[in-house]
Amino acid sequence: MQKWFDRGFTAHGVLNLTPMESFELCKRGAILVDVREEYMWAFKMFKAEKLLYLPYSELDHHFEELPKDSPLIFADSVGLKSRESVLFMQERGYDNAANMAGGIVDWERDGLPINTDITARLSGSCACQLKPRESLKRKT
Repeated sequence: MQKWFDRGFTAHGVLNLTPMESFELCKRGAILVDVREEYMWAFKMFKAEKLLYLPYSELDHHFEELPKDSPLIFADSVGLKSRESVLFMQERGYDNAANMAGGIVDWERDGLPINTDITARLSGSCACQLKPRESLKRKT
């Protein structure tokens, strides 16, 4: 793990990075892998140098397409599915995976860059706004 990452903390066998550490590593060549489902990332998207979208539900079918020769930082809304993604990758021999603790919620809170699409706005009771909202078009 140290080969790829020079920061973060390890908990229960998973290297965790803060959003700021993740952002800095992305500027140095790490790839941010957003594992949120499309309806979750359609409104708020990470803005990073290298960004891939691979929903957690499709990880087992497409993980081999991810590079083994670059550091991968898995991210989601709050850091839960991304942690599971890191464990999944480790079980398959990838030693280049880390989890972004706090997900896009903490990324945005820390003032890191995001892209938003107001036409795909979400609603929900938590800060990550996980439920799709009705279309913004008015019913006539």
